Amino acid sequence: MFILLLHYEPGALEKIDTMLDEHYAYVDRHMADGTFVLTGRRVPRTGGAILATGTDRARIERIVAEDPFQKSGAARYEIIQVDPTRSVLPAF
Repeated sequence: MFILLLHYEPGALEKIDTMLDEHYAYVDRHMADGTFVLTGRRVPRTGGAILATGTDRARIERIVAEDPFQKSGAARYEIIQVDPTRSVLPAF
């Protein structure tokens, strides 16, 4: 599994807001294929967080490179790989 932390670049919030529809389409596509299982805004609004399934880091790197926020330079991803050992969530 992966925790994907999205960091907005300083001063990019206005640009981020203009790309929300594109970003949501990107997120919805990966929710539908089962890769993303949880997404949300960080509080305060400095970025976002995504919980993603899988063990192939290269695949996850390709997926985050597709995000309009990342492609435009308005945000960057931090990718944290996790090997879950306990959960109250159903197995992925």
